Amino acid sequence: MSRILSNFDNLILNTDTYKHSHWNLYPAGTEYISSYIESRGGPFPAHLFVGVQAFIKQHLLRPLTIDDIDEAEIVTRQHQIPFNREGWLGIVNDHGGYLPVEIEAVPEGTVLPIRNVLVQIVNTDPKYFWATSFFETALLRSIWYPTSVATTSWLAKQLIREALEKTSDHPEILRDVLQDYGARGVSSQESAALGGLAHLVNFRQTNTISGSLAATKYYNALNPAISQPNSEHTTVTAWGRDHEADAHANLLKQYRGWPFVVAVSDSYDLEHAVSEIFGTQLKDQVINHGGTVLVRPDSGDPVQVTADTVEGLIAKFGSEVNSKGYRVLPDYIRAAQGDGLTLDSLTRIYRELDRRGLAADNVYLGIGGGLLQYINRDSLGFAQKASAAKIDGQWVDVYKEPRTDSQKRSKRGRLALVQRDGEYATIRKEEAADGENLLQTVFRNGQLLINTNFEDLIERSERTVPTAYYAPVLGDGTPTAPASDTVPA
Repeated sequence: MSRILSNFDNLILNTDTYKHSHWNLYPAGTEYISSYIESRGGPFPAHLFVGVQAFIKQHLLRPLTIDDIDEAEIVTRQHQIPFNREGWLGIVNDHGGYLPVEIEAVPEGTVLPIRNVLVQIVNTDPKYFWATSFFETALLRSIWYPTSVATTSWLAKQLIREALEKTSDHPEILRDVLQDYGARGVSSQESAALGGLAHLVNFRQTNTISGSLAATKYYNALNPAISQPNSEHTTVTAWGRDHEADAHANLLKQYRGWPFVVAVSDSYDLEHAVSEIFGTQLKDQVINHGGTVLVRPDSGDPVQVTADTVEGLIAKFGSEVNSKGYRVLPDYIRAAQGDGLTLDSLTRIYRELDRRGLAADNVYLGIGGGLLQYINRDSLGFAQKASAAKIDGQWVDVYKEPRTDSQKRSKRGRLALVQRDGEYATIRKEEAADGENLLQTVFRNGQLLINTNFEDLIERSERTVPTAYYAPVLGDGTPTAPASDTVPA
């Protein structure tokens, strides 16, 4: 066999082991199986959909080969599970190795209420009805994760937008306020890539290079992200405590004139760094830097530390009162906060800044694990379920309705997504008027039918939506971190 085992690119093995035992368990006469993906629930009313095109380009545009089948048969035998060799050989011989399925999806970047169909899949060849559900594991994972990250990022954006509109004269900085610092805290580079690109739909600031690469590879993005020079504790502590000021002075010297530089400032004593180093010893260098210097704490309570840092900088550099009546630092100095942030702490940070009369544009932010890692499939209750089957020439409803958990009741029939009187709704496909169904056919039999650009995702995500979509993050005191056990698997 020519291929090396375990390259992780064999779609036949990118599934749960037990899926290999399903091909012969359907009713006799089964011709088609139609399944759908939705968020069944969670702490937020709406979500931002993204991910299906990345999955298609990564996994469905490369044909399966005899080598893939041979490898899969070896592995399934090792797992002591049956293998449908005849079926997979048929896909290679009948369809050139491409999955005979059709995928419909909501236009990516759309923000819509949860509990609506996002993706619908059906086989296109009645010989391979089992193919629809076979790759559920890989497809569902490619939807729930980036959509959950994009939703977290989008909700943060709405919170920041509201704060800027209320307290700042510069709402135009919105896409630059929140930076992705999550690459080191996420489970894999693939997660960093998918989560990172999801964040870039909402903000252009990132330190997750994989996300920028993925946005370009999968969505044809042009210049999707920017960043700026940042010091880290190592580049400060390597100078020794007695020379901390020299470390910060070197940062300002090396990157003089750059639009932004970020100085981590609490390797030893944040208050001392703010007041004595930046506010006294290096004050002239900060003022004459030619860009904006961001003083960044990296420990302590993020709510109080952020506001205290702004107040400390104001004490040394002064402030002006803007048109909204809030104090704002001179343009050349700002605070930055990126330690352990979540939607909940972001809400409280802006509430505390407001309470103290400090404009929101005094602070730039970074988020890591709270963006890319503090979620799982159950955070928004994602699931893929069969909803219809064509058996002996007749379509029949397929559904689950467990007595013990009404939230896990699934939808029935072939589905459509419509928008009537401004409200989204999932209905039966036959009930949708011509041209009303918002689901678009994006893939069929090995072909990508719609190639969405990253700019399209951004444009859709920024369309006006009801405030109710993001009301939970506007500061009513309700915890906003996604619950990991909202809907059991």
